[in-house]
Amino acid sequence: MLESGEVAPAAVGAAPAATLKLTPGLLLRLAARDEAAWKEVEVAGDTDFAAAINQLARNLRWDVEEDLSRVFGDIAAHRMAETGRSLQRWSEQAAENLGRSAAEYWTEEQPLIARAREVEEFNRAVDELRDDVARLEKRLDNLLNRR
Repeated sequence: MLESGEVAPAAVGAAPAATLKLTPGLLLRLAARDEAAWKEVEVAGDTDFAAAINQLARNLRWDVEEDLSRVFGDIAAHRMAETGRSLQRWSEQAAENLGRSAAEYWTEEQPLIARAREVEEFNRAVDELRDDVARLEKRLDNLLNRR
């Protein structure tokens, strides 16, 4: 680590101080800021260093607008950042709408997912069947005991 707080490049052939093992699904959860996903990351090596990386990843936020203002000026940077935020909101809304549409399609048009009411009815029928079987077993036991 440099005095400025930056990380220095490792020497050629140096062993890693810490290794974090992630699956693609876990990486997506981390990108979506799922805090519970951090508990599933496998760490090997220097756990203090891995904890520092974890802390940075959770709390470090890139001020895009500030960096853009250095290149394009304040007004253009603000407009670009606002456009980016609008696109992000739009993509989140589109993903939510797609999820709702898929759920409706799979419950109404092409039944692949059961509605909550149907699951409750199924559970109730299973409970009734279990009770009926228990009563039948009891009757059979009584009949066999009479002999």
